[in-house]
Amino acid sequence: MANVIGLVLPFFGLILLGFVTAKIVRQPLEALGWMNTFILYVALPALFFNLLSRTPVEQLAQWRFVLGATFGTYTVFALMFVIAVVRSGGDIAESTIKGLAAAYGNIGYMGPGLALLAFGEQAVVPVALVFCFDNTLHFVMAPLMMALSGRDGSQQTPAQLALGVLKRVFTHPFILATIIGVGAAILSFQTPAPLQTLLNYLANAAAPCALFAMGVTLALRPLRRVPSDMAFIVAIKLIIHPVIVYVLLSLIGNFPPIWVYSGVLLAALPTATNVFVIAQQYDVWVERASASVLITTTASVVTVTGLLFSMTNGWLPADLFP
Repeated sequence: MANVIGLVLPFFGLILLGFVTAKIVRQPLEALGWMNTFILYVALPALFFNLLSRTPVEQLAQWRFVLGATFGTYTVFALMFVIAVVRSGGDIAESTIKGLAAAYGNIGYMGPGLALLAFGEQAVVPVALVFCFDNTLHFVMAPLMMALSGRDGSQQTPAQLALGVLKRVFTHPFILATIIGVGAAILSFQTPAPLQTLLNYLANAAAPCALFAMGVTLALRPLRRVPSDMAFIVAIKLIIHPVIVYVLLSLIGNFPPIWVYSGVLLAALPTATNVFVIAQQYDVWVERASASVLITTTASVVTVTGLLFSMTNGWLPADLFP
């Protein structure tokens, strides 16, 4: 247990440091803008490129893994969406945000750092694949469902909607860095030493800066009201999501243990702050989306620690159906 606590304590400690610092210093949330820009556009893309460019090409074509992990995320979104539609009397827009709160994990800020700490560099490929395809799923579902609800405030044609989705997918800094990293791996490109040193500096800064910024963000979005659907969101996001992904990856089978554990770990992460951003964009369920991020992040200290303990002590087999 001590080794797991030693792993997660610095990790969640950085979030706590950001939270406490924000409460003490009391800078406005807008003061975090350049830090978020550095993380999103520079540090995390450097981390993805750095690791993927050195990955053997044959590891990058695991489509069965992508199918299992992404379909698991879609299943979770659909489950929460149906529950929310029934409970809200058919509100598609609100139910979409609730579905995202239950399915869209913090795979950008928390995922790479925690998976690499827990499992080493062998986790980078499954993490990158989950990140790219889960984000693509969310980038598609959010505008599509909001268009169906009539709450997107636009009169886009299907072609315009599709073009907007493609633009969001292929201009995302993480996905661009992944594509370039894969291309470098295919071409066996060797980064010049001075540039590699710069990339190493940026990659090493990615996780600490992202986690600290996450803590600041949580502190500056106070919890005013707990949504009635929060019990469903917490249970589905932190427990049911990783269980579904675990079962699917086991059914498909024959993945390296670290791949299975990485996919399950990313599924177990709390709600991404991007859900709050999407809620703001469409002016739907905004305050309660923020509450979802705060509550699932707090609860994940227990659930993620327990999951890592189960993995590292052999309590959770890498394949349910060997």
